[in-house]
Amino acid sequence: MKAKIETMGREGRTRTTNQIRNMKSLTDTVIPRARHLALNLSVLSLAGCAAGPDFKPPAAPTVAAYTATPLPAQTASAPGALGGAQHFVVGHAVATDWWTQFGSPNLNILIARSLERSPSIAAAQATLRQAHETYAAQSGSTLYPQVSATLGAQTLQNNSAAMGLPGGERRYDLYNAGLGVSYALELSGGNRRALESLAAQTDWRQYQLDGARLTLAGSIVATAVNQALLGGQIDALERLLAAQQDQLRITRDRERLGVASGSDVAALLTQVEQTRASIPPLRNRMDQASHLLAVLSGQPPGAGDVPRFVLTDFTLPADLPLSLPSELARQRPDILAAEALLHAASAQIGVSVAKQYPQINLSATLGGQALTAASLFGSGSLIWGLAGQLVQPVFKPGLKAEARAAEAGFDAAAANYRETVLQGLRQVADALRALEHDAQTLQAQAAADAAAQESQRLVERQYALGSASYLQLLTAQQQAQQARIGLIAAQAARLTDTAALYQALGGSGKS
Repeated sequence: MKAKIETMGREGRTRTTNQIRNMKSLTDTVIPRARHLALNLSVLSLAGCAAGPDFKPPAAPTVAAYTATPLPAQTASAPGALGGAQHFVVGHAVATDWWTQFGSPNLNILIARSLERSPSIAAAQATLRQAHETYAAQSGSTLYPQVSATLGAQTLQNNSAAMGLPGGERRYDLYNAGLGVSYALELSGGNRRALESLAAQTDWRQYQLDGARLTLAGSIVATAVNQALLGGQIDALERLLAAQQDQLRITRDRERLGVASGSDVAALLTQVEQTRASIPPLRNRMDQASHLLAVLSGQPPGAGDVPRFVLTDFTLPADLPLSLPSELARQRPDILAAEALLHAASAQIGVSVAKQYPQINLSATLGGQALTAASLFGSGSLIWGLAGQLVQPVFKPGLKAEARAAEAGFDAAAANYRETVLQGLRQVADALRALEHDAQTLQAQAAADAAAQESQRLVERQYALGSASYLQLLTAQQQAQQARIGLIAAQAARLTDTAALYQALGGSGKS
């Protein structure tokens, strides 16, 4: 019994090996012919006209300027750091690494590291890869015929006596192998429109990635400047608090001597505590800025390698690029993304319209069927088949509604595109006007700071000569520190709005 089982096992393995060898022979013979058929069918399909409208990019904005009133050739200037005039260079391209114009090596390193480590950038890159692979999968299943191979063997047994026939029980093996080709020949071009829509959505993902890089770089610059602003304000407030505490101490001494009243002490104490209370919120905001810089660079908030910025780290760019409004629509990632969605919506109209036209389904099979593996590929076992089917929708009222829905989707995408363009123009206009007003504010704050510093020097000289009291000196010092706080805020605003202009013009973080 054991010898019989081993013999049957060897026979089964021999049959399987022969089947695989014969199937390979069939595949080597038929697949080249199937590829030739696939190429012919693909060319025939591409020769047809695609349903629906062909997409045309929207016209560029026709306005000649961003603002209703002309911009000055350059902004106002002020003495000191970050006070130089800025010139608008019309038609100049925005550098992809525009943040390097601020002259901060630490900022450049942080942004370069952030573009590599940021989870938001990694997510956008993965989504883009997914879009590419989705397009490849869809094109492979629609543009080209589908080829499949089969190989099978089965053992059958029947009992002739049960049917009143002589012979008794009979067992036999049945082998089959085949190759099938199927293809949907869509002359209306609906599949090509679907691929066109997927390609546009892939473009949209690319522009989303560009926009994520731009947003990340802009957020880091704004946060770094804000951190520097808060640090400068804290330093000025601490000096102001020290001056107020000295003034309070002197007033208390004067009260004990009877030359100052309790109300004078109470008023100064109120000032001291108000100044003291204003410092912790600024420290909290500066800590939050540090945490945000760490997270933007793909690190936990407790990372110790995030730089601490001060305003002296930055240089104000003297020459600012100013793209024409007609160029803005070709360089801002959000506008390009809106255009890609408009393209996808246009292609979807073709997809819905194509469903109303006939479709030809073609299929072909080639193979063999025999009772023995040796004769499976003989001339007597060869079987083949060809089939064609024409499908024409006759009564499907929903197809018309689907086409109308696609047209409505296109109208919505067109409106969204116009809104995106308008918002882009507005953001550039806001940044331009902000830079103009920031320069004027800084000019005035610089003048106020210079006057306060000069007043403090005069009072210090008078105090040294004995013609001014120490209380007058402390008052002059307080005024100087308050003026310095305003100057710091004006300097930071100028840096922030300069970065906002680069970002509004579509400066990208692409490598």
